[in-house]
Amino acid sequence: MTRTTLIAPFIFAICAGNAAQAEDFVVGSLKISTPWVRATPGGAAIGGGYMTITNNGGSSDRLVGGSSDVSTRFEIHQMSMDNGVMKMRPVANGIEIKPGQTVEFSPGGYHVMFAGLKKPVEQGQHIPARLQFEKAGNVTVNFTVEPIGTQAGGGSVMPDGTRMQHGR
Repeated sequence: MTRTTLIAPFIFAICAGNAAQAEDFVVGSLKISTPWVRATPGGAAIGGGYMTITNNGGSSDRLVGGSSDVSTRFEIHQMSMDNGVMKMRPVANGIEIKPGQTVEFSPGGYHVMFAGLKKPVEQGQHIPARLQFEKAGNVTVNFTVEPIGTQAGGGSVMPDGTRMQHGR
């Protein structure tokens, strides 16, 4: 058997396993894709959550809040640059998702904040959280915990430390 013959099934298994972890969630006409959080160091009080929300319907909806058992508060935030200074602030009335629009929650932009963490969030865990939408209602999603410092969710970390993305 050649080395390639042995490696190919291994890589396929990793990709297939992570594709199953990066599931999509639907509520009404909204699709929530690739929810993820970064692992947190011990003693951290907050953690950031990221995802993509697509509105496939004919009317706007709005993410207005949420909750999770891992934290005492769930907040929607936005990071922005102001005269060279990065600022983070809560988004007062939630985030509107217009018909046909995709809103990206990513490091340095919109994100959800798990505030008042009850314990560290560890790589490989899945954190259930309930998202609350103004019209579509509530949906529970599972945030995959990625390594500290990750910039995008939905990938695999290979044994040599390189990162594979799966069609995202």
